[in-house]
Amino acid sequence: MFSPTELPRTGLLASFRGTVQCGLPLEIGDTVQILEKCEGKILVFYSPPPGIFPACYVYLKSAHIKNKGQFETVIPSEDTVITEMTSTLRDWGTMWKQLYVKNEGDLFHRLWHVMNEVLDLRRQVLVGHLTQDRMRDVKQHITARLDWGNEQLGLDLVPRKEFGMVDPDEISVTELYKLMEHRHRKKDTPVPSSTHHLFAQVKSLVSSNLGEELEVFLTIYDGKENRPLSERFFVRLNKHGVPKSPEKTERQCTLFVDLGTSDLRKDVYIVVHIIRIGRMGAGEKKNVSSAQYRRPFGCAVVSVADLLTADIKDDHLLKVYTCNTETEWYQIHENIIRKVNSRYNLSGSNAGLAVSLQLLHGDMEQIRREYMALFTRGIAITKKLGFSDIIMPGEMRNDLYVTLERGEFEKGGKSVARNVEITVCVLDTDGVVLKNSVWAGSGEAGAEEYRSLVLYHNNSPRWAEQVKLPLPVDKFRGSHVRFEFRHCSTKDKAEKKLFGFSFIPLMQEDGLTLPDGTHELIVHKCEENTNLQDCIRYLHLPFSKGSLPGNSQAAKGIKESVWITSFLCSTKLTQNGNMLDLLKWRVHPEKISDSLSKLKEIDGSEIVKFLQDTLDTLFGILDENSQRYGLKVFDCLVHIINLLQDSKFQHFKPVMDTYIESHFAGALSYRDLIKVLKWYVDRIVDAEHQDHIQQVLKATEYIFKYIIQSRRLFALATGGQNDDEFRCCIRELFMSLRFFLSQEGKGGNSVTQTQAVFLRTFPCVYCELLKIFTMREVAGFVRETLGSLPAISHADCPLEAVKLQCIAKTVESSLYTNPESRCILLPVVLHHLQAHLQEQRDLVMCGQILSGMFSLMKKDDTEAPASEEVEVMVRNLLRVLLRTILEITNRPQPAGNSMRLQFQDVTGEFVACLLTLLRQMTDSHYQKLLESLTSKDDLRDFLLQIFTVFRILIRPEMFPKDWTVMRLVTNNVIITTVLYLSDALRKNFLNEKFDYKVWDSYFYLSVIFINQPCLQLETFSPSKRKKILEKYGDMRVMMGCEIFSMWQNLGEHKLNFIPAMIGPFLEVTLVPQQDLRNVMIPIFHDMMDWEQRRSGNFKQVEAKLIDKLDSLMSEGKGDETYRELFNSILLKKIERETWRESGVSLIATVTRLMERLLDYRDCMKSGEVDGKKIGCTVSLLNFYKTELNKEEMYIRYIHKLYDLHLKAQNYTEASYTLLLYDELLEWSERPLREFLSYPMQTEWQRKETLHLTIIQNFDRGKCWENAIILCRELADQYEAYYDYRNLSKMRMMEASLYDKIMDQQRLEPEFFRVGFYGKKFPFFLRNKEFVCRGHDYERLEAFQQRMLNEFPQAIAMQHVNQPDETISQAEAQYLQIYAVSPIPEAQDVLQREGVADNIKSFYKVNHIWRFRYDRPFHKGTKDKENEFKSLWVERTTLTLVQSLPGISRWFEVDKRDLMEVSPLENAIEVMENKNLQLRTLIAQCQARQGQSVSPLTMCLNGVIDAAVNGGLARYQEAFFGKDYVASHPEDGEKITRLRELMFEQAHILEYGLAVHEKVVPQDMRPLHKKLVDQFHVMKTSLGIQEFPAYVHANPLPFINGSPRGCRSSLPSAISPDGGRVVARRSPLSYPAGNRYSSSSLSSQASNEVSNITGQSESSDEVFNMQPSPSTSSLSSSHSASPNVTGAAPSNARGSPLLSDKSKHSRENSCFSPRDRPCSTGFPMPLDPGQVRLCPTWLVQGTLSSCVFCEVLSPTACTWNLDSPKEANTQYSDALGKLISPPVPPRPPYTGKHRRRASQPLLAFPTLSSVPPYTPSPTECHSGGLVSNSPVLSGSYSSGISSLSRCSVSDTSGLEAPPPGDPAPTGTLSTSVSGGSDELSRPGNKTPPPYSVYERTNSRRPVPLPHSLSIPPPIAPPALPPKPHQFRGTKLDSEPRRPEPIQRPRPLPRKVSQL
Repeated sequence: MFSPTELPRTGLLASFRGTVQCGLPLEIGDTVQILEKCEGKILVFYSPPPGIFPACYVYLKSAHIKNKGQFETVIPSEDTVITEMTSTLRDWGTMWKQLYVKNEGDLFHRLWHVMNEVLDLRRQVLVGHLTQDRMRDVKQHITARLDWGNEQLGLDLVPRKEFGMVDPDEISVTELYKLMEHRHRKKDTPVPSSTHHLFAQVKSLVSSNLGEELEVFLTIYDGKENRPLSERFFVRLNKHGVPKSPEKTERQCTLFVDLGTSDLRKDVYIVVHIIRIGRMGAGEKKNVSSAQYRRPFGCAVVSVADLLTADIKDDHLLKVYTCNTETEWYQIHENIIRKVNSRYNLSGSNAGLAVSLQLLHGDMEQIRREYMALFTRGIAITKKLGFSDIIMPGEMRNDLYVTLERGEFEKGGKSVARNVEITVCVLDTDGVVLKNSVWAGSGEAGAEEYRSLVLYHNNSPRWAEQVKLPLPVDKFRGSHVRFEFRHCSTKDKAEKKLFGFSFIPLMQEDGLTLPDGTHELIVHKCEENTNLQDCIRYLHLPFSKGSLPGNSQAAKGIKESVWITSFLCSTKLTQNGNMLDLLKWRVHPEKISDSLSKLKEIDGSEIVKFLQDTLDTLFGILDENSQRYGLKVFDCLVHIINLLQDSKFQHFKPVMDTYIESHFAGALSYRDLIKVLKWYVDRIVDAEHQDHIQQVLKATEYIFKYIIQSRRLFALATGGQNDDEFRCCIRELFMSLRFFLSQEGKGGNSVTQTQAVFLRTFPCVYCELLKIFTMREVAGFVRETLGSLPAISHADCPLEAVKLQCIAKTVESSLYTNPESRCILLPVVLHHLQAHLQEQRDLVMCGQILSGMFSLMKKDDTEAPASEEVEVMVRNLLRVLLRTILEITNRPQPAGNSMRLQFQDVTGEFVACLLTLLRQMTDSHYQKLLESLTSKDDLRDFLLQIFTVFRILIRPEMFPKDWTVMRLVTNNVIITTVLYLSDALRKNFLNEKFDYKVWDSYFYLSVIFINQPCLQLETFSPSKRKKILEKYGDMRVMMGCEIFSMWQNLGEHKLNFIPAMIGPFLEVTLVPQQDLRNVMIPIFHDMMDWEQRRSGNFKQVEAKLIDKLDSLMSEGKGDETYRELFNSILLKKIERETWRESGVSLIATVTRLMERLLDYRDCMKSGEVDGKKIGCTVSLLNFYKTELNKEEMYIRYIHKLYDLHLKAQNYTEASYTLLLYDELLEWSERPLREFLSYPMQTEWQRKETLHLTIIQNFDRGKCWENAIILCRELADQYEAYYDYRNLSKMRMMEASLYDKIMDQQRLEPEFFRVGFYGKKFPFFLRNKEFVCRGHDYERLEAFQQRMLNEFPQAIAMQHVNQPDETISQAEAQYLQIYAVSPIPEAQDVLQREGVADNIKSFYKVNHIWRFRYDRPFHKGTKDKENEFKSLWVERTTLTLVQSLPGISRWFEVDKRDLMEVSPLENAIEVMENKNLQLRTLIAQCQARQGQSVSPLTMCLNGVIDAAVNGGLARYQEAFFGKDYVASHPEDGEKITRLRELMFEQAHILEYGLAVHEKVVPQDMRPLHKKLVDQFHVMKTSLGIQEFPAYVHANPLPFINGSPRGCRSSLPSAISPDGGRVVARRSPLSYPAGNRYSSSSLSSQASNEVSNITGQSESSDEVFNMQPSPSTSSLSSSHSASPNVTGAAPSNARGSPLLSDKSKHSRENSCFSPRDRPCSTGFPMPLDPGQVRLCPTWLVQGTLSSCVFCEVLSPTACTWNLDSPKEANTQYSDALGKLISPPVPPRPPYTGKHRRRASQPLLAFPTLSSVPPYTPSPTECHSGGLVSNSPVLSGSYSSGISSLSRCSVSDTSGLEAPPPGDPAPTGTLSTSVSGGSDELSRPGNKTPPPYSVYERTNSRRPVPLPHSLSIPPPIAPPALPPKPHQFRGTKLDSEPRRPEPIQRPRPLPRKVSQL
């Protein structure tokens, strides 16, 4: 049975799977709360529901529960550092794995090492075996690592106190703010150190002339003052240039310590002197001399400034220089610094000293902690010459530095100068040489003597060598330094002969140490070493010239001297005689007055050396004779006290404190001190000079210390006698002080300055007074003193700032901390603070004072005194604080960084104070506060103020980003206060007292409160979210409930907030919190209801909802759950409303908008621009335009789509997109506001800008035809304004565009049909099909891969059939992709001859509405011998909602038309296409004589070869047999048509061979002969002996004219001889256009002949063929192009069966024509909509007089190959003899296709009208000859197409008109077969040239703008007419001149229809 545990515990678990019933699965490290236990199992509350697990898996730890109940928290009873480490490491673990996923390897590895380090430190803390100091260091290291990791991972800043986390509830908000600010500043702005140290390590010397040992000396040198700043560091190197003891690295390293900031200048250097130890001359032989001398070698210099930026050790190779003469050795470093190149040179090109240097910052204790390894090895410390900038007490140093400067010696009987060497040693009073007393440098130990370097043959040597004599203090008296001079011989003996010596005592007889400076020493003669053994013999001799009388003979007789410089650095010895006189005052009492007067002249360092002795002397003098020396002793004491205020000596204050507490013995001194101090204070007001008095008051602190300590000593000695007298003296002293402080003066008054001096030191007196007086007594002294201060007088008065500083120190003192005294001081402190805050002066100091006051307030402090203090502060400070925060935050922030930091600091201080005060307020405080606001206006102002301040506190910039703890505390205080104040708002500002401004401020505050980032718990980690919920709950829900409650109380006043609050409330409901949404969404129903009551509709609600939804959801707010919740809640709410129907409509509209916005947001998350983004944007754009009619949002999304296109380099689509906005504007002067990136400008200017931008993008997209139209429109505007400059530029731009059309090559894109099936697709794609315009060079495989990359979850469907319901409703994504062929609309341009291929290629792939693909299939029984009998084609035509290209690269399919093409019809199409291709190539060959004839050769070869080998026989067998004719009587006409086409093909081949014979080169003559022979065989196989009569009816062959070519001359008919009479243009004469597709540019060289068509594969330029499906575009296929169909199937070559041919094809995949063999089984039949048109010549205007036209009648205008009627006799006579040989005409043909689709389809062929003639943009329309020709359609590009081949022509025959109907003249008509029916396209929808036109379609009620259309403008009369001004269906015989219209500018017009 389970039993409850006595205490809750936490368990540290091993892993447990929890597979048993009610088992709780756990992982190692999880923490659980134990509730009950039973027989080895434990029931725990880990996460609901509870579970059980074995007890042995648990390590029990004690814990305590906080906030018992629903949000209780179990806190382990362990060190807070351990708790923080545990939780932090768990959070890091999750984020650490994410770093690996994000490929942030550097941070991943660094964090891994830090985590291991923290775990190791955690183990050390848990073991508990550390000392207190070590534990402190470990905790400090842990918190530093935790803070580093949190900062790197972007986690919150943790407030800590003594390394432990702080609970915000246990401290005041001001204290929390200080902790956060301290940690933030510690992290961001480290305090620069004023002490620096230089680490140096000598590694090696690289030189070519080594071979002797070396001595290296390093020193820091001041190049400005030319003196060394430090001692020398000494390193010995061996003869190889490396340290002598390389294993002892500490002997190679040193630390130059105590460098000040002033020492790190540019002119401070590290100077290296190198001395060699060896022979006198570097090149001497070894046997010359065995003696070793110290000789100069070289010098190196490096600037300290070069090391300032290095944070790590930096290796340097210093160049070593040598002096040209040894006499310059002493100043070689100065010459190098000054760059006097003539006095030194480089010792060698490769010579250099390798050293490692690094600057370290901080005091020595910090350096020892951070670089512990350096000091454990015993690194050498190189001290600074003299004391550091800060002298530390207790520092013991007695160093005498002696520098050997120079000497003057005689030759001594030598013929040359001496080689002088000096030996330096120190001897004591007994003449004994002191051991280890002479140091050459800090790197080596001291020695008994030091030998100088030797300068060769120099009687006036200069050494400049420094030695240190670190002697004990007791050794100075009686010791002396001796200098021995020896001559170093270079002869064989190499002896060093003594010739003299000098000496100097270290201390004078009166006790003064050797003074600093240069000393000229006398050189005494001495040639025997024995004479120096007894120092008594020479100590009585004079040692320097300064000790001799100036005019003595002895001084004049001295000829040899040596100069040295001494410098003493000692903390115990003095060189000052005045100090000795003062300390020996009892010996010379007569000098007391003089010594006291001279004390101020003594250097401060001398005084602090003997501080205790000096103080004892002063108080000794005061005790013995206070009447005589009292004032002087007081002044000396003030001088010493103020001396310690200096930063150099401030560390000696503890020394004086120790002296006062332990050594001071002046029990009677307090009387004299009080008396003198009061004497000075009483004379302040009347004194003229205040300087000395100010010095006295500056020392007030220590004067009171001496007074209090003296009184305590007296009381201790006497038992407390004279206590009343002492208290009376103190009161009188304070009376004098209060009188002095109460004096008012001007800012520059000396009294005011003296008052300021006293106030600076006054707070320091409190603690001393408390040693004798009670807390209340001292508080009374302070209150009266501060109360006596004058009121604020001048803003610039220095007293005001000092007064606040005094109050601040008072608040920080223990006097204010005590509650008993605080109640006494609080009124006077608040009085001064309130005065300053009201004047807005010294806010920084006021903030600090308030922060100190409020830091004493704890959250749970509810005692009576604390409550009274809060009440006083609320009454005096609350309103002032609110006003201050408002004024501070409304000020502009200062520009400087330091001022900005100060601005932020003061704001934070006041905010923290306000929050503390509000958190301490209770119900009674709020009640009294509201009662104090007597009038309604006061309450209104207060509420507005506090709501505004709360909004400021919620701003993100109020606190740093990682201050989440501070933000949560702030929000908790705000919501608590709002709950209190909401009652006051309801009671005082409702009904007739309603105040909109207050309520609006309240709602606005509530909304931004809920939307704060720091309250969005969903974005936090689970652990952080759990902590916040346990401590504060979800404050958003609490505020949301309060909003709903307040809203319900408004009643009819709700109308005041509709629609203003719709947006804010909508933003609240978008917060992803279920409870909050449930509370807030019903408010929208309430708004709809009230708006319905007021205006009868809720259009305002709808408009506001829609406007805000877009902006909010684009920011990432809202989700699918919200959409469903919004829909369900509101639908449920409006069920019983009378306006339910309109409400449902509104909700449905908003819901649909949410669907699209969510899709848009999801698509925009990916980084790259893809079709999904663009398509989603188009869908949303259409929704705003068509359903919502939101023009501004529509325009915004136009520009978003435009930016997407630019980013994707879809320049054409970008132009079409921007056109949508351009078309909304007019050419007017209406001013437009600034919008998006557009400045404020007129509508005309903005439209002009848009036009230019669109033209530029059309140009970049190579869509020059559309750019030309915009150029024309813009040129018209310039012309209307007479802006000829811009007009000229525009015309030149237009001309350049024409040049680009003709000169530059354009790729033709592929088109792909894409179906998106399944519910997982976005809304705008779901179960829809689109046609996409591919990228350049993009084939089907690449496109399919791109789509799968955009939709990685999609599955590619492996068939082309329409999917069933299971696919479309599946919870998945299915993609169906295959290629389609465009069906061009611009037939008039494509049919015209003489139009360049570059022009036609544009219309083949632009302005395309319809696409198609064919699927071959067998119907019925398949004939294995001849498969074409049953081969049908299923043709699907797709019609889009918009034409391509447009605002997107893909558009949705609007309609599908399905039809079936019978085998016979398929054969007819194959034959027609092949005949058309032959005619085209023949015409091209004739037109381009001299060029390659290979295309025609290959085509002829392919057709003739296929026919000879039985290709046509297959057709004969299949369709001409009796069985077929009998079973298909309805196909009689079609059979006849097929037979005619066969004869026609034979006739065309005969004509083609005739042309070929004229142009074929000589080397191809054999091939031509072969073709002629095979052609005769072909004719025989067809049974053709002579051509039928109808073939000879019209002798006129090909037409190759154009309107331009027929204006003035008689056209010639084409003959094989090259003669050209162009009477009429054949529909077969349209040349194959140069269509360079993106995937077919390289397949132009294959000569393999197709086994079906007999045609060799040729270039696209000639045959419009497609290359192979090879992955490489440079290879070609072994199959023929599917676009080139054969003349007939071939049986001779053995065409494979359909099953065999298709076994390797992807017939169930995304099919491409290249993926299967090409045969006539896969034809591309003609599109029924594309009707073959037979154009006629129109005789108009000047052509009526043409000879050729005179013989023409309207009814005789027939095709040269197709006329079954009799030609006009005159026409035949005129032209018959020019035409040879005759070509059979093509009779009319009608037939019908069988249809499968349910839609009504046109019969095949279908009667259609010819579109009106579309002129060239360069032509003027006067009168002219216009003719039309059929168009070649189908897919001319490679790679991507449907199952069937794209046909060369999409045209079909025309039904024969009824005979006898005359064709009307003067109209654009075509005579077909003698008939003359007028042909016109239904609806007359022919597009203008270079335009993207929109078809009128009733199924699309609101088509989007997608085109460029130019209405016929009315040009000015003076300008010539433009081509587009005469675009009518009827042309007059004479050109009409437009009547001028008076207008200032052209009428506004749209570029396309909306």
